[in-house]
Amino acid sequence: MASSTATGSTAANWSRFVTAEPELAATVEARFGAYTHHVLATLRRDGSPRTTGLEVRFLDGELWLGMMPGSVKALDLRRDPRFALQANPGDGTGMGGGDVRIGGRAIEVEDSATRARYVEEVEPPEPFHLFRTELTEVVRTYVEDDAYLVVQVWQPGKPLRTVKRT
Repeated sequence: MASSTATGSTAANWSRFVTAEPELAATVEARFGAYTHHVLATLRRDGSPRTTGLEVRFLDGELWLGMMPGSVKALDLRRDPRFALQANPGDGTGMGGGDVRIGGRAIEVEDSATRARYVEEVEPPEPFHLFRTELTEVVRTYVEDDAYLVVQVWQPGKPLRTVKRT
């Protein structure tokens, strides 16, 4: 699939994030890869949040969101593309690799060639909605040395910011 990078410094595709922060990107991908289902937050028509389960794919430099036809989360994203995506924390309190979330905008993909390549790779049940993402923020929170809460925040066009709290 063709990789497309968002222009400007307010959004970036997955590939641009990987280039900017490869170590953090690998950790984030590993956290999402550890479990199949994650939590997507979208905005309802009245502006209140809606959270739903979702599977995600990292393919060809993009983070993809696939959804059942007519699903309310897809309709939410068509109306307002802003989203937050939280990796499944898993069982217990271990959260190897930390807690990770991604914020951004979801852009629906109608291009038949891109959709065909996605189908070839993922084999989703058809029909389906397909969205590629433009990232506005990636956040990782973890505990270091059982003493510090560490929060890493990446935003396009800005250096990685790390905050340690006791």
